[in-house]
Amino acid sequence: MGRFRFVEEVAIADCAVDLEGRDLDDLFETAATALAHLMVDPETVAATVEHTIALEAPALDALLFDWLSELIFLKDRDGLVFTATRARVEGSGPYRLHARATGGPIDPERTALGADPKAVTFHQFTLGQGPDSWRARVVIDI
Repeated sequence: MGRFRFVEEVAIADCAVDLEGRDLDDLFETAATALAHLMVDPETVAATVEHTIALEAPALDALLFDWLSELIFLKDRDGLVFTATRARVEGSGPYRLHARATGGPIDPERTALGADPKAVTFHQFTLGQGPDSWRARVVIDI
């Protein structure tokens, strides 16, 4: 898996995260992992639910934005947090994401809560390919 780092000095009421993955699949998986770590202690979520997610967007940055937005939506609508994902990014515009997410419900008796993300923002949103990895910065409204 790639790496992520929460960046404190970027925004006051938001959470910025720098992401790095060896390829696009790894970057999207790492982004989902970072979001899960923002929301909960993943060790306190029982992995009882598998969910398939398919998305399409005209650009890669829009696909990453939609991916994280979908995970936040599933938390809000269904009370689910996905702590492990397998992602596959395909296409050359439009781009498609096929993902398998594993996680479980937020259980007030068991789940250690973190921040409650509301939305992904476009503030300082970047996505790009370096010589040996993909990198992104995402700011999430909490």
